[in-house]
Amino acid sequence: MINFVRRSDCHIIQFRDSKMLTVLILLSALTTCLSLPRRCTPEEAAMGRCRTPAEEKPQCTEMVLGYCQDVPYSHTTFPNIVGHRSRQDLEMGAEYLLLSVIHGLLNGECSPDIRLLGCSVLAPRCQDNKLMKPCRSSCEMVKKSCIHAFEAIQMAWPYFLDCDRFFVGNEEGCYDPLSELKDKQDVAFANISDGGLFTVIQFTYHTNSQMFSILKKTAAKCPHISQTYSIGRSVEGKDLLVIEFSSNPGQHDILEPEIKLIGNMHGNEVLGRELLIFLAQYLCSEYLLGNERIQTIINTTRIHILPSMNPDGYEVAASEVADRNDPENIYQEGHEYNGWTSGRANAQNLDLNRNFPDLTSIFYNRRRFRHFRSDHIPIPESYWLNKVIAPETYAIMKWIRSHPFVISASLHGGELVISYPFDLSRHPNEERMYSPTPDGQIFIQLARTYADAHATMSNNDTERCGASFANKGGITNGAQWYSFAGGMSDFNYLHSNCYEITVELGCDKFPSEEELYPEWRRNKEALLSFMEFVHRGIKGIVKDEHGNGIKGATISVRGMRHDITTAEDGDYWRLLNPGVHIVTAAASGHAKVTKRIHLPRNTLVGRVDFVLKKVPREPSLDYFNIPELDNYERFDPFNQFEQYSQRELGENGEERTEKPWWWAYFSQLGISAPTWLLRNY
Repeated sequence: MINFVRRSDCHIIQFRDSKMLTVLILLSALTTCLSLPRRCTPEEAAMGRCRTPAEEKPQCTEMVLGYCQDVPYSHTTFPNIVGHRSRQDLEMGAEYLLLSVIHGLLNGECSPDIRLLGCSVLAPRCQDNKLMKPCRSSCEMVKKSCIHAFEAIQMAWPYFLDCDRFFVGNEEGCYDPLSELKDKQDVAFANISDGGLFTVIQFTYHTNSQMFSILKKTAAKCPHISQTYSIGRSVEGKDLLVIEFSSNPGQHDILEPEIKLIGNMHGNEVLGRELLIFLAQYLCSEYLLGNERIQTIINTTRIHILPSMNPDGYEVAASEVADRNDPENIYQEGHEYNGWTSGRANAQNLDLNRNFPDLTSIFYNRRRFRHFRSDHIPIPESYWLNKVIAPETYAIMKWIRSHPFVISASLHGGELVISYPFDLSRHPNEERMYSPTPDGQIFIQLARTYADAHATMSNNDTERCGASFANKGGITNGAQWYSFAGGMSDFNYLHSNCYEITVELGCDKFPSEEELYPEWRRNKEALLSFMEFVHRGIKGIVKDEHGNGIKGATISVRGMRHDITTAEDGDYWRLLNPGVHIVTAAASGHAKVTKRIHLPRNTLVGRVDFVLKKVPREPSLDYFNIPELDNYERFDPFNQFEQYSQRELGENGEERTEKPWWWAYFSQLGISAPTWLLRNY
């Protein structure tokens, strides 16, 4: 008697008349069955348990996949690298679906780079009936530039883009799936010039995805002097992407000052955003071309550029401008009024320049106390309890606390002037009252440096935008212009070592595209001069008797009631105007040291080091016994922003996570759930 037993794709024949014969045939049939090719599941592939069957010889077939038509080859093969056995099998999978929607998921960022890279794995190149694998270097380059975009939407890096498993090295005969895309981009950029000899800049407006792409490509073009990094995300999940320039990107070099430039704090004030995108490209290109001035700036300064602090607001403002330029729109008002208010706030409708802790009021209320500290004022607990804090504000505050910034500029629009702190009037009933900081003269010089280098800002005959700045040379004290609390510049000065000015670039908040190049020419020298200003005053290192740098030591200047503190390695930078100064270094547990220094007019920066000896007890100076001083390190004491990342536990203690918004793209189509796209799954 013979029975046919169905087992998956094979048949096992059982001979019941002979036990020995049955066993032999069963063993033979099982061996044949298990050797048949089988497509592995994505989970198996992600765990490294999947192998393409060796006995399935590749056969080249014409590329007919709609989302892979622009790959640099015309033939592919199945099974592919991850185990799809046919075109139909591939098109029904979550991997191919991801490539079809990736542009929308990432708002155009890293597209078509991700798609072409994915196609090289899912529809690999076939040549002479031989499957060819893409280059590992191409995958690593794209992952380095684009992984932050996946993190922004809480998506894991796709398993089939694992650079170590599905891609190979040059020595293994790989090919670059992005070669044609790179060639097209090179040709496009070569046809665009800013009027300079070699520097290539495209003077057009950039969407958020285009901005991210340009910053990352600029960093890739100059990897030895630049890198990009994110300081956080906006309300809608967009990265607050920074590009950094220095001789040692990613690290603080001792005695090298750090500066930051911020644009687009108000989403509808867009000129500063574009100028900083242009500046990043200019610094990279000119450094490579041997521009000695640019090389000196970058080799001696660590520069952080955040073109857009409010990418969500920018999209609102840009869409309104586009609508009003529609010839069928009867409410056209022209560029000068487009987006005057729409897009100013973030997606929570918060004005980011009113969202910082009001430390200025604390300064005014306690300035009469003899030993009250007027620098590094802690953030009061009431701020965390009583205010809606924007994630953009939170990210900037953490950024300020993470780097020893010396100077900063925030680029705005709506007027043509430089504003310097304080922005809050020293008298609550006076809306326009001159309210300088203890470093008022330093701020005036800093503001004048930018205004004087600008093509028209310092000219008193220049037409302004409604405010009166007659005989002020294009600069003004913020509170004397108009008073407001919770500003970013005041926070920088009172909470850190950083001196920040507000640069109002012109009346038109959203100028026409034709104005971008003229505005670049007006502001380029001002931006460079501002960066060079950081090398003024004194700098040095505060050490103990054993040569170890002392973190958090204070540097005081007689007659200026505002101190700065040393960085991690004990180095410091103190902006000073030329003249004679009495400078004191002090640290808890050490005896203070005072020096008299003379800073000549022809000297930009002087080196003044201090060696502090330990004392057996705390200094008697009340400076280190001030109430609330210990609270400075207590940032976000109530975990306002940690709560959003906490995972809930179910009844049995299992982790319960809410699926991200993009999960619906896959769950509603009846395909195998791509759990490999969930982070920490």
